[in-house]
Amino acid sequence: MLVPYTIEQDENGVWCARALLRPGTGARGEGETPDAALADLRAALALLAEEFGTPAELM
Repeated sequence: MLVPYTIEQDENGVWCARALLRPGTGARGEGETPDAALADLRAALALLAEEFGTPAELM
């Protein structure tokens, strides 16, 4: 599934990736590099999809 996301570096140098699946439901990932933050975000999204199913908006 393709999910729009944002990625930015915080004031402490940690990379943060965020995705909003639907209003009020999203996931975030963090890492020392942009790639690590995206990998963490993918893992979080996979857990959400596994637990709650893939939102119809993303199918």
